[in-house]
Amino acid sequence: MSDGPLNPGDVAPPGTPGTGEDICPLCSGTGETYGARCDECGGTGKVIEGIGGA
Repeated sequence: MSDGPLNPGDVAPPGTPGTGEDICPLCSGTGETYGARCDECGGTGKVIEGIGGA
């Protein structure tokens, strides 16, 4: 698991069991909103979400 900071759109640190990367719903994976870095994903275009419906 990563000890890096979480972005607001992340539900858990990367590598947490039961989670996976997904495209940021706010910026659609571009990393930018309105010409600036996306606050939801921190500019990565990806968020960490829970998987499996648990």
